[in-house]
Amino acid sequence: MKDFTAEELASYDGREGRPVYVAYSGVVYDVSGSMMWSGGDHEGSHQAGHDLTAEHEDAPHDVHIVDFPEVGRLV
Repeated sequence: MKDFTAEELASYDGREGRPVYVAYSGVVYDVSGSMMWSGGDHEGSHQAGHDLTAEHEDAPHDVHIVDFPEVGRLV
């Protein structure tokens, strides 16, 4: 597993063919395979390449992010 800084994570924004990664509770997930994260945007509310831990409190769903592959840890 790779250790990601916030700056490194930001480069995985799903734009221009880049992978779509997000962090949640210190774990970095690859959500590239999700149609809900097309182009690095999630429902017009969240952008890939960020730690979504605090933002998830307002999400209208459970912690579904853990269903995606873990690729590292946010340090």
